[in-house]
Order: sequence, then structure tokens, then C-alpha cells
Amino acid sequence: MEYKRAKQETEGTKWRKISEVLFIWTLGGCFYYLLEIAFRGFSHWSMFVLGGLALCFCTFQGTSMHWSEPMWIQVLRSVIFVTALEFITGIIVNKWLGLAVWDYSDQPLELWGQICIPFMVLFSGLIVIGIFLGGILSHRLYKEDKPHFFVL
Repeated sequence: MEYKRAKQETEGTKWRKISEVLFIWTLGGCFYYLLEIAFRGFSHWSMFVLGGLALCFCTFQGTSMHWSEPMWIQVLRSVIFVTALEFITGIIVNKWLGLAVWDYSDQPLELWGQICIPFMVLFSGLIVIGIFLGGILSHRLYKEDKPHFFVL
């Protein structure tokens, strides 16, 4: 009987985690897709995927460390991850598939037109919002650790 109860709890935990990941991913995807439409007038489905992965990372890097790190470390880690993800996505979508979703070639400090320092700085502001939003939602909806945000 104990084994059956433990197995049910494990199954319930697994489905709760899947639900959490899908919810956070969908929310991040919708948020970023709509943000691009608001500012650029158009977007691409790959930006939905990218935005969802970014919010998932911002959320789960915090929960995995039990929100014990200062915000600047979380932001730095997330900026590096999101920039790498944007670069990989850009190489696939823009260079290999030739879809021309974005091009930073005219921006300063750019790399192959896929990433640039000015947009890294801009995205760091979105990442701060993503860390707050993901932490609060994962705690309130999925009973993850309560986030404790601090600068130093």
C-alpha cells in the first residue's frame, strides 16, 4: 500500500512539473511574441519558442538555486543563456533557413547580425521582469519555494 501511494505521489509530482513547464513556456512565448508585434509590427513563430524557453530558464534557474543568489547573478546567468539561445536560433532561422526574422548587422558590437550588445542590455530589462514573474507564478501556482529577491 505504501509503494502504491508513493508511486501516485511521484506521478502527481511529474504531471505537476510538466504542467508548470508548459504554462511558463506558453506564457513566455505569448508575452514575447506580442511584445514583438507591439514594437516591430510583426513576429515569427520561432520568437514564441525563444520567448518561452527564456522565461522557463529565468524561472528554473531561480527555483533550482532556491532563490538564494543575488538578482545580479541571476540576471547575468539568464542574459548569457538567452543571448546564446538567440544566437543559435538566429543561425538556424536566419542563416540556414534564410527566413530573415531579424538582422542586427547595422547595430554596434554585433556578431554575424544575430546578436549585439545594445539588445543584450535591452533584453536584460525583460529578463529582470521574467525572473520576478516566473518566481512569483511558480510559487503561487505550483507551490515552489517562495522567491526572495535581493540585489547583493
